[in-house]
Amino acid sequence: MNADEIRSSIDAARALLAANPDKRRRTDAPATAVLEAGLRCRARGPEGAEIVSDMPRGVGGEAGAPRPGWYLRASLATCDATVIAMRAAELGITLDLLEVTVESESDGRGLLGMDDAVPAGPLAMRMKVRIAAAGVDAARLRDIVHWADAHSPVGDAIRRAIDVELQIES
Repeated sequence: MNADEIRSSIDAARALLAANPDKRRRTDAPATAVLEAGLRCRARGPEGAEIVSDMPRGVGGEAGAPRPGWYLRASLATCDATVIAMRAAELGITLDLLEVTVESESDGRGLLGMDDAVPAGPLAMRMKVRIAAAGVDAARLRDIVHWADAHSPVGDAIRRAIDVELQIES
């Protein structure tokens, strides 16, 4: 889709939600992970979507696919990039460059249960955005990035640390 089509789609989605309060909240498509072998997992989602994860050899994996934590960083990077592109299109701005990189730092002791005071997840994350658009002031581009980051569903979930209900069937 081009910028005009994206903007039109966003306008239509906003109008639909404004006119239909019952459609504002929805259940998102589930992701189901199945252990294939060793520490290799395959997650399946809607419309045949799949990803495979594995762990490094140092903790018993085969290093045959990205680690689950990489998918978290990739999810944040792609979500922010998507919302930045949506916002730019909505404002009639054609981006010449958009690159979002997410890095994190972790302490392996948390994953391995060596110290309950050490979190299993990332200790810190950094996001770097490279963005350019011909004839658009750098301050305006920064405003778009800040707006998009504040409205990124994945970024929001990470920052807000939503509750996860755990149900176990055996």
